[in-house]
Amino acid sequence: MTRIVPIERTAPQKRPRIKQEPYLDFIRSLPSLVPGRRPVEAAHVRYAALHLGKRETGMGEKPHDRWTVPLAGDVHQDQHRHNEREWWERRGIDPLLVCLALFGAYHDGDRVAAEFIVRTAGRVW
Repeated sequence: MTRIVPIERTAPQKRPRIKQEPYLDFIRSLPSLVPGRRPVEAAHVRYAALHLGKRETGMGEKPHDRWTVPLAGDVHQDQHRHNEREWWERRGIDPLLVCLALFGAYHDGDRVAAEFIVRTAGRVW
């Protein structure tokens, strides 16, 4: 006879956020994705996309700083007032692809590419 053993579910542990202040300064130096004005804030994208290596973050937990995009302050606040995934879909922008592209441009030292990524997000991709 097979014995069934219940699996205990525990709350996932918070992971410490990896902070990269020089990268956040770089993000803040770019124009806003929506609508393209300055000054901007480094807006963390919170929803998960495991196929891109982006895990779910819990309440009170921010994702790794690589998952940020430049947004004007009022736009950033508006983003947080809505379902984030739907908010981005309405704008035709995949913020996680933008995050990955900007992180690559930063590490390549390619500011021209970063500004092109921001300027064309949702139009060329």
